[in-house]
Amino acid sequence: MSTRFASHAGSWYSSARDTLSGELDHWLAQVPASIDGTELPVPGARIIIAPYTRHAGYSYSGPAAAWAYKSLDLSKAKRIFLLGPSHALYLPGCALSKHSAYATPLGDLAIDTSTVKKLQDAGQFDKMSTSADETEHSLEMHLPYIFKMCSQFFNSAADFPPIVPILVGSTNASAEKLYGEILAPYLADPTSVFVVSSDFCHWGLRFQYTYYLPAPSSPAAAGTAGGYSLKNRDKNPTDPLIHESIARLDKLAMDAIETGKHDELLANLADTGNTVCGRHPIGVIMAAIEVLEKDGQVSGAGLGRFKFVRYERSSEVEEIGDSSVSYASAYAVL
Repeated sequence: MSTRFASHAGSWYSSARDTLSGELDHWLAQVPASIDGTELPVPGARIIIAPYTRHAGYSYSGPAAAWAYKSLDLSKAKRIFLLGPSHALYLPGCALSKHSAYATPLGDLAIDTSTVKKLQDAGQFDKMSTSADETEHSLEMHLPYIFKMCSQFFNSAADFPPIVPILVGSTNASAEKLYGEILAPYLADPTSVFVVSSDFCHWGLRFQYTYYLPAPSSPAAAGTAGGYSLKNRDKNPTDPLIHESIARLDKLAMDAIETGKHDELLANLADTGNTVCGRHPIGVIMAAIEVLEKDGQVSGAGLGRFKFVRYERSSEVEEIGDSSVSYASAYAVL
């Protein structure tokens, strides 16, 4: 039995139990009790997309993530799958943790080692080394929120549903469909919950992404198929402002996700190059939902469709030398 160390606590988020717990409580309290007339948590909302960030820690992503977590319904949960993008470890597929628990400043979260073994036996998953596991942040940054939400649904930590951490690499379309097929039976189980880790647009020269969508009527739009990349020597555009263009880019990606069609997301990202860092985990879960739809296991208006409930950016970019990261939260009822 081994526990993964909370390697980013004390730097990217507080390692002090009371401080961290208080921050999470504060951000959750800022989310209204209902969204569009639906009380939170949303009944049956057992899939969420929630942001994280390495660039500024919880101070930016934490408030936005609260909208996804407050929507999450854990009332029937017996296991929580956590899918996050790989940043340091090159992976053409997906990898599982070899540990039996993940530590957080709030307390440890047990790993569902039985489910991990079943997935491993499928023959399509790599295994993370301890070094790779502790270097990666896209999974860890969600653990305190998962612990906090479990504490609101269950009487004691001993009753918390175990987690199934899955690191998703640079998967292509066929790989995402393959992993979607593997995870679909778990997704069909009403006691399984899925948390998908993703920020949205990383815009700026330091991210090597400066794509800009001019207003359709502007002179800059003439002769372009859609948008173009701004160069450092270019004048700062104003029609629209850069941050307004970023919002449009993210809205196009969110609209593609809300269609429920995996190929729509792939087409959008191919068109704009939007730096949605969790594109592959999102792709896997969308592919899994499509498997259930094809098998007739998803029926009813809106079921299996993501609904975005919050969108924020770390700053309002107006100059080409500036940068920002976007955060979006969504849930899906299944």
